Amino acid sequence: MSVDPEHASVSGRTRPQRSRSSHQEIADELRNRIRSGELRPGQRMPTQAELADEFGVERGRVRQALRVLQSEHLLTNVSKGSPATVAGVPGPARPFAGPAAPPQPTTVGLAPRIAAAFAAPHVEIDALCLTSVSLTLAVGEPLREIHAGRLKPAKIDVRVLLPSRDIELAFPTPVDADDGGLLHRRWLAQRNAQGQVLQQNLLALRTTHGIDVRVSFRALPFTPPVKLYLLNGAEALFAYYTLRRREREIEHEQLKLYDADGTRSMLFAFEERAGQRDAAFVEQSRLWFDALWGTISSELMLTS
Repeated sequence: MSVDPEHASVSGRTRPQRSRSSHQEIADELRNRIRSGELRPGQRMPTQAELADEFGVERGRVRQALRVLQSEHLLTNVSKGSPATVAGVPGPARPFAGPAAPPQPTTVGLAPRIAAAFAAPHVEIDALCLTSVSLTLAVGEPLREIHAGRLKPAKIDVRVLLPSRDIELAFPTPVDADDGGLLHRRWLAQRNAQGQVLQQNLLALRTTHGIDVRVSFRALPFTPPVKLYLLNGAEALFAYYTLRRREREIEHEQLKLYDADGTRSMLFAFEERAGQRDAAFVEQSRLWFDALWGTISSELMLTS
């Protein structure tokens, strides 16, 4: 069989016309090569230039694909310079998160998924939570990658649903006596401070990198018993707020309260392409979020 030299890569593979492959398609193909053993643990990958030539795309798209695989712990040493290396211990032999993937604490599971989402040209993140502290922490790494020039999405849209300041929270709440609003004031200060940090850090990308960024907040008339993150319309991360009785010192006062540590909530991952069950969960979660956003939520101002 003869191969058109115009479409032959350095590896001998037939490569597509330029710009045919998305970064996710490139990631899927390279992931399959790692899973099948074609690319072995410890082996150096082809250079980004060679991969760009093979897939018929610009190097930036290859770099996005490699960062997706790095976030899945399949590659190490992904940079603009030397070729990446296949991780010494490849991950489980399945391409997506899916229902069989074990849940992880939010502080562990959220950050790599947010980082992978930022590899897309149009980043879309929807979040429903008690405060935005976990999300604010999770966007730290992709922001560093953007400032280092290793990521540059064209557009970022973030929507966050948080409880209204005007409601009586179901939690955190005192166990026994009235605390005079102390817990509510503390929660409100954290809600506003974390939201402002998230908003300011993302909006700064407009000036520093010319990225089209929109960050919106709306208020819910109830305390959410769960947290939900929707990433690029294709992935849903879900966790329960599990209440515990604890005693804490707040403003020099010892309080017994019911509260949930959202950063430690176990995060379950569902991905659209992992099967019919996951796809249905992602779709219904998106519809639920959109319904809350467009109906009973109200304008939220991040002020004290």
